[in-house]
Amino acid sequence: MDDRKLRILAAVVDEYVTTGEPVGSKAIAALPDINVSSATIRNDMAVLEQLGLLEQPHTSAGRVPTFQGYQVYIEKCMNGAKLPEEEKQRLDHMFTDESVLTEDVLIQSATTALAEITKCAAVAVNAMPQFSVISKVEVIPTGKRLYVILLITSEGSIKNKACRLEFDLNEEQLSYFTGYLTEHLSGVSLSELSPEMVDQLVTAMGAYMVTLAPLVQGLYELSRDMMRSELTVNGTRNLLTCNELEPQDIVEFMEHQDVIMPLLNDTFSGIHVMFSDDPKGENGQQTFVIGNSSMIVGQYQKDGRTAGRLGLIGPMRLNYAKVIPYLQYFTDKITNLISEKEDDSI
Repeated sequence: MDDRKLRILAAVVDEYVTTGEPVGSKAIAALPDINVSSATIRNDMAVLEQLGLLEQPHTSAGRVPTFQGYQVYIEKCMNGAKLPEEEKQRLDHMFTDESVLTEDVLIQSATTALAEITKCAAVAVNAMPQFSVISKVEVIPTGKRLYVILLITSEGSIKNKACRLEFDLNEEQLSYFTGYLTEHLSGVSLSELSPEMVDQLVTAMGAYMVTLAPLVQGLYELSRDMMRSELTVNGTRNLLTCNELEPQDIVEFMEHQDVIMPLLNDTFSGIHVMFSDDPKGENGQQTFVIGNSSMIVGQYQKDGRTAGRLGLIGPMRLNYAKVIPYLQYFTDKITNLISEKEDDSI
């Protein structure tokens, strides 16, 4: 892949994204930055086709990019496309009340804005609960041998779980349990509450172990529920207006949105692009509900760890040079705002 072939590939992608029509050598030769003959361009396009980067929909037609062609274009031809400063300033006005924005509202605002700007569907997985710290645990009797465990985190999240015991608890046992967990779990993050820690807590209860063990197990299950990543999706209507996507695929996605969770939770760094035409993807497990589509995903961070992921779903014929900088801006902005909130709370 020499520089000329890369320039021709980029020209084909740009032209196809603009027109939606297969691109011929004459159209590429007419471009001001392609200073070679149509014959040379045809030869290079044939090589690009052999490499799997271009394909011909019909024998007499020009060529269109394959998903591999888009991938090479994104990795080698976009040259770090960035948003103009004036556009960044316009977007910054969305966060003028950032001091009162909760993390959930930040994500909701970001996906709504991304969907509106890019005309794609915007998705997000918020993994922020893993940073939550246990601030209070309560046990409330609600009936014969029936108790509700109440778990409250430092971020104000509250979750409860009913738990049926073999015995009724007296005031002394309830007081002991609440005090014991307050002493050992206050200030512990949800991610730290592991099965090993639960076993240690139960064992250290001594005489209370058998009676109170189900409550500790219930508390652990509550912590797992609170750490479960939440999916946010905005702008699915944008997909319905795209002629290149099958309406039935979009309806299926709208009804089963959580099928993209494994893709959003996959391990990667930076901006990552996945294509529906790649049945296995890089990890051998990739699946898409919507055919002829792509998904662009980036992550935002807190304390140097991934706190969530933000993504765009659109047709494979997408202006990546335009939409990727928007996604990068929003992930960077959320990372900065989350970090500032953390600094202000110290």
